[in-house]
Amino acid sequence: MTKAVLGIIGGSGVYDFPHLQNSHWERIETPWGEPSDELRFGDVDGLPMVFLPRHGRGHRLSPTDINYRANIDAMKRAGVTDLVSVSACGSFKEELSPGTFVIVDQFIDRTFAREKSFFGKGLVAHVSLANPISPGLADKVEAAARAVNIPHSRGGTYLAMEGPQFSTLAESNLYRSWNCDVIGMTNMPEAKLAREAEICYASIAMVTDYDCWHDDHGEVDVPEIIRVLMENVEKAGRLIDRLARSFPHEHEACPIGSDRALDNAIITQPGAHDPALVAKLDAVAGRVLNPVAGKS
Repeated sequence: MTKAVLGIIGGSGVYDFPHLQNSHWERIETPWGEPSDELRFGDVDGLPMVFLPRHGRGHRLSPTDINYRANIDAMKRAGVTDLVSVSACGSFKEELSPGTFVIVDQFIDRTFAREKSFFGKGLVAHVSLANPISPGLADKVEAAARAVNIPHSRGGTYLAMEGPQFSTLAESNLYRSWNCDVIGMTNMPEAKLAREAEICYASIAMVTDYDCWHDDHGEVDVPEIIRVLMENVEKAGRLIDRLARSFPHEHEACPIGSDRALDNAIITQPGAHDPALVAKLDAVAGRVLNPVAGKS
């Protein structure tokens, strides 16, 4: 079996993971450019872990400026098998009040200014994204949330918007009419790229506000968001610590095949592969493009 390595991508307010033991920050080079920051390597009770602040320490990067391909490639090079996203979000449902953690299972991608695939001209691939969340990993996240008594909801649709501005009232009401549950700016194309990289992915959407649809919240109140955000950060730390301490040290095969998503995804015939793109895909797709190297 494959050794499990748990990756955490921290969103707004989550710029470090203090529970890591034997840790160090390390710069990882990728053929896709610079990741958001150095990666912090360490362990919790012997479980290898890798942490990356999505916006960079100090929150230097807007959602659009994040190099999502470099972030996921760096996680893959670090050996990450299971990746948990921790993100701030707004809520479209009265019952999903600020402070609630939503373990989402679906996405609607409304972003438009981001690179969304590792593949392209000279090497075309189409991965399945019908179920973008790895259910086994989400089960473990839910169990950890329950164990540390964090208010949470299992399942829900995350609307990914481009940002950096918040929604108009018309947009907010439109997304509510689509029966979306939460709104954020960063889980796409992150989830798509994780699937292409054959990394199991789950998302914890931490509700900070009701967006602008709510009668009592005509506008998004940034100071109030920051207050709730800081409370959520403390809870997220407890949840991830519990998740890590109960996480299996051997990677469990994904029940929907997230960790083998490229088995039948590459369409381009071998003789037509672009050598330059193949070289860039050494980490992401080495298992299928170069099976001998991919086993190392």
